Amino acid sequence: MALSAGTRRTVACLLVGLGALLIVMALLIPTYTVDKLAKTPLDLEITTIANSQPGSESLVLDSKSLTAPEGSAKVDTNVPLISQRFVTVEEPSDATEMTIQAGQTLRRIDKQGDTGLLTALVDRVTIDRKTGMPVDKDPNGSIAVSVNKEGESIADPVHRNGLQYRFPIGTEKKTYPYFDVNARKTFDMNFVEETEINSMKVYHFQQTIPVTNLWDVVQAPTNRLSLPAAKWGLEGEEPVTMTRFYTNIRDVWVEPQTGTVIKGGEQLHLYYARSGDKPDVTALKSNIVFDENTIESQISVAQENIDKLALYGRIMPIVLGVLGVILAIVGVILGIRGGSTPAPARPARGGNLPPSGAATPPRSPAPRGTDDAPTEQINVKKNL
Repeated sequence: MALSAGTRRTVACLLVGLGALLIVMALLIPTYTVDKLAKTPLDLEITTIANSQPGSESLVLDSKSLTAPEGSAKVDTNVPLISQRFVTVEEPSDATEMTIQAGQTLRRIDKQGDTGLLTALVDRVTIDRKTGMPVDKDPNGSIAVSVNKEGESIADPVHRNGLQYRFPIGTEKKTYPYFDVNARKTFDMNFVEETEINSMKVYHFQQTIPVTNLWDVVQAPTNRLSLPAAKWGLEGEEPVTMTRFYTNIRDVWVEPQTGTVIKGGEQLHLYYARSGDKPDVTALKSNIVFDENTIESQISVAQENIDKLALYGRIMPIVLGVLGVILAIVGVILGIRGGSTPAPARPARGGNLPPSGAATPPRSPAPRGTDDAPTEQINVKKNL
């Protein structure tokens, strides 16, 4: 059924308007919607597990040997270790900021219960949801390493100014400040290389923690001990005071689009010494790396967020833009055709056709000499 000229013009305007709307949406989605999505989600809940690496040196000081009446300090070798960290989002959190709480333990799995627990802490920090950096508040976090008589953790306010549990959305190949919870200080996290983990592109960063006097960080009883020289394996009868020192090499592999840490590892070294440059007794030394299940879980989290960013940042704008252009072109073409006035039909040779349904009027004889005069019969007499 053919459309009238007015209807064609209306449809053309609607198509052009709809096409323009789709084109505008295609332009706005990457700048508005993606900006909303490019933030750390508030429902973040991540468990990471790291194990000591087989074949690598793993040493742990037997704390009971320090208090034993006889014998020197004993350091166990080939100790299997497991580090567990549970990260959640707590209040205060809103559209721009979020508070991350991380409960972390390190234990030796060759001993049961509390006898195997080496360290435990609860760390809290409020960060910007897009950059991953701590907010500009003092303090912006706390660290709890001890409990009261009721078993409740005692949190010490700690201000920090570096990344910690996540990297920025759109991580770059550069050096970032990174906070170390043991030294309670920020050190550089340097870009090493671009590589792949299970077919996912990641950026490898590395941080070196210099020798740090832990007594200067927290004056906990375990960070400075005075024991008989023999207990430290030294000669003499007088007590010798030892301080606990700490150093570490930390590696992280980050998915750059989302800032998700796919893999992490630490080469921990804690020791007692009279001078930081000369260890006397090892307290802990091990290379701890994320296990394969943790890596796969982190890859799944990163891929889900990558898919969301791709949908709203690339796929939807392209589809809407193409549809918008097509509708606009169809509308313009339809409008041009609808606006043209059809030419009147040419009359047949010899006069105008009568209107439909009207009787044909009798035709008058044409005068002689005209082209359309009727044929006239002439009698010709014979024998003239």
